[in-house]
Amino acid sequence: MSKDHPETAGAFFQHIKTSLAAAGIDNPAFEARRMIEKRTGINQAALISEPGLALSREQKDALFDDLSQRMAGKPLHRIYGEREFWGLPFKIGPETLEPRPDTEVLVEAAIGIYGDYPPKRILDLGTGSGCILLSLLKEWPESGGIGVDVSYEALQVAQENARILGLEGRAQFICGSWGEALNARFDLIVSNPPYIASDVIPTLERSVRDHDPILALDGGEDGLDAYRQIFFSLPRLFSPSGIGLLEIGFDQEESIVRLAEKYRGSVRCVYHDLAGWARVVEISCGDK
Repeated sequence: MSKDHPETAGAFFQHIKTSLAAAGIDNPAFEARRMIEKRTGINQAALISEPGLALSREQKDALFDDLSQRMAGKPLHRIYGEREFWGLPFKIGPETLEPRPDTEVLVEAAIGIYGDYPPKRILDLGTGSGCILLSLLKEWPESGGIGVDVSYEALQVAQENARILGLEGRAQFICGSWGEALNARFDLIVSNPPYIASDVIPTLERSVRDHDPILALDGGEDGLDAYRQIFFSLPRLFSPSGIGLLEIGFDQEESIVRLAEKYRGSVRCVYHDLAGWARVVEISCGDK
């Protein structure tokens, strides 16, 4: 791809938009504006009012590189290494799942359950970027929590996000497999575990299949492997009034209900996403 032209912000916007549209990428104008603003600081209003603004060689090179990666199928959020979740900025990396709006259903459910009396201790299993735990801690200034992940690289990203959000003092991160290494008890346990069946992985959208870590996607033969490990640990990790909130796949509600019962738990409530799919289950153990 030649880096000689275009020269101005307006011309570059048109070039990026046309290239993305030709590649069949959705919302090419939106993505083109995002690229321009990210690399040059020129927002939509300035792009419209002053399309002749000249770009530096460094800005043009960065935009060409971004466009090349995007045309190769890499999502914008992966190119920039960041994604907004619950209105907060989060760094992401190769070892972290990209936070998505569906997971905000879990955060919303937790806030609705606890109201003005938030849980003191929160556990986030498979924390990844830390987006669930840190979003809840932002909402609940008196709460503290632990995020567990098997990936040390993911935990480094989560720790950086805690630092950026000013939550280092209330968030602790531990490398481990689900709840195996934990002895403490928690009032709220949250998780967005891998729940896609192994044979479905090759059929996923390219942006997911090629760029989200396989460990965060692959739930085993039936998509339920991680839930089995989580349910096994819940009784010893719950405080007396503890509950769990777990994200699930759109077609897994019945399977999760049966699995919870097998491990002496029960599904108290199911929360749905904007499309109407079952997205989060509320779990308790014993008579709670």
